[in-house]
Amino acid sequence: MLLKMQLYSPKCIYKTFLLLTSIWLFSACNTDFDLKKKEDSDNTRLLAAYLYQIPGGAEIQAEARIKIGLLPPKTPGSESDTPAQITLGNKIFRDNTLSLNHVQSCHTCHPLDGNSAGMDSQSTSRGTSGQIGRRNAPTILNVGYLPIIFWDGRKQNLFDQAVAPFLDSLEMALPSEAELLTRLQNNSSYTGLFQNAFPDSPAISINSLRNALSAFERSLVSKSRFDDFIEWDLRALNNEEKQGLKTFMDLGCTNCHSGYLLGGNQFKKLDSFYSYNTNDLGRFEFTGNQDDKSFFKVPPLRNVALTAPYFHDGSVRTLKEAVTRMNQYEMSRPMTDSEINSIVTFLKSLSDKTKSN
Repeated sequence: MLLKMQLYSPKCIYKTFLLLTSIWLFSACNTDFDLKKKEDSDNTRLLAAYLYQIPGGAEIQAEARIKIGLLPPKTPGSESDTPAQITLGNKIFRDNTLSLNHVQSCHTCHPLDGNSAGMDSQSTSRGTSGQIGRRNAPTILNVGYLPIIFWDGRKQNLFDQAVAPFLDSLEMALPSEAELLTRLQNNSSYTGLFQNAFPDSPAISINSLRNALSAFERSLVSKSRFDDFIEWDLRALNNEEKQGLKTFMDLGCTNCHSGYLLGGNQFKKLDSFYSYNTNDLGRFEFTGNQDDKSFFKVPPLRNVALTAPYFHDGSVRTLKEAVTRMNQYEMSRPMTDSEINSIVTFLKSLSDKTKSN
């Protein structure tokens, strides 16, 4: 398709414009050319598309491909996941009976139905008995791409992380893996699901639970208009969003919010004059290394407009305030209010197309 050509120089764009104009004029001069066909013709649509796309879009797209990159179509490890495993993982993810008092599931803090974007919009989530959590629950969307799990990075993959919420005293609060296994075994509806998901080892087990939950979570891939733009469609973002993307890159935001997730792959120290939860020492609580005090994972920005409040303690309610605060960190220069608004406009284009801002 001509639309997918890389037209990064003004000279190439000008030549393409002349070529398409010639094709369009030739078609228009054909006396046998039906008006309806004229309106629907590929040449006419291509011309209209490029007339709209020409102002700066291709150059911004090329830069974004270098500085951000394309989201892979599948999450790492998902190649061997089966529909039966994903179905089982989805059931476990939504099962309230796997919490201490049968009132909470993984889905409680990471809702996915309707417009929900995989987090509960609370500053910090409450556990199954109303206990207050310490950190903001991040979105579960795109979690299969993450090399770092949790704000302090204490887990590095979904398999190792899978059981933790069931046993955490501030979350689902089960006393042991043995209790989790017993609850699964006592629910007859799980027998066939485990057999279908793991025919070579059909017995209900914690290992299979880990694999099933991981398979389900790897399936939670979100695609945005930004993805359409960076992959091929220069029309997917409007001019204001393109300008916001350019500002985002020009100011060096990709130094921390790097890669195709726009973050999630490194730790940074959260130190500024803003007030955060001073009782939370971040990665230090996991590593014991003094140099890790106040270091937290840089959150990925996909779906950020849908996942307020922000930061590890959920202390910031609006996206504009979050961007304003980040102006205090390692920026090439202070941002103007106009630039902040421009970046916010771009960030909204990162939302899953099936959800709404």
